[in-house]
Amino acid sequence: MSDPFATLGFTRSRLLRHSSEQPEEAVPPRDAPGALAVALVADRVVLKGATALLALGTDLAGIAEATAPIYLGTLAGSPVFAFALPDAPAFEADPYRTLDLRSIATEGAVPPDEMGLLATAKSMLDWHARHGFCARCGTPTAMRAGGFRRECPACGAHHFPRTDPVVIMLVRRGDTCLLGRGAHFREGMYSCLAGFLEPGETIEAAVAREVFEETRVRVAGVRYHASQPWPFPSSLMIGCIAEGLDAAIVTDPAELADARWFDREAVLRMLEGRHPEGIHAPPPMAIAHTLMRAFLDGA
Repeated sequence: MSDPFATLGFTRSRLLRHSSEQPEEAVPPRDAPGALAVALVADRVVLKGATALLALGTDLAGIAEATAPIYLGTLAGSPVFAFALPDAPAFEADPYRTLDLRSIATEGAVPPDEMGLLATAKSMLDWHARHGFCARCGTPTAMRAGGFRRECPACGAHHFPRTDPVVIMLVRRGDTCLLGRGAHFREGMYSCLAGFLEPGETIEAAVAREVFEETRVRVAGVRYHASQPWPFPSSLMIGCIAEGLDAAIVTDPAELADARWFDREAVLRMLEGRHPEGIHAPPPMAIAHTLMRAFLDGA
């Protein structure tokens, strides 16, 4: 069987990352030779053919000059910047187009090793769009460290990009696993249960709490399986496997529209799109798909 991790979105990147710990002089100028860029218009990425990497000196010449770039790092020695553009009339004709990040991952519209870079770019641009003011005193902040830090000129506070941890878990009981359906899900889709990690909480405790809150099923034996950056806008999905202790399910309607125990044959049919009820799994780019595949493989 092929490696299920090969299809997991946003996990692969060749980017040599910049960080807030590097000095200001480490940020190259945007007109550096061979400079590359990722450009987003609202939530849509500008693509040129089958790549999201644009040449800053040609593809974005004149347009990117008016926007504040974020320096992401280097790719094969070339500096890479991220830009948020106000509109995209120049990018709606061949060889350009714009596409939302979820569709890019689902369709495989760019090489897999560009997906991690796109996740970084989108998360960083979203963070700057939502954190223009100091959380301590309310003063407008300034971008520093190439965009990996914001500083307040009034109170001196430093603000750094945030990643929100989310636990997502495949709960199994014997030869069955627990899958749920949120009210906002696409018609017919069932997935692993998930929820945000709360302050002062371990991963194991978050898994147990979320599963119990949503289904009243108690769990034990929580263990880590895999993780996935999820840039909507800036989460990290922490994939876990857990053992279910209860058979009875009592769903919280505020959390789930439905939850069921599925046997291996049903899960296989969901993954292959041939379940008799029309039930289907999340796409291969999602970590829930990877966890369901691990359940089938006995991993």
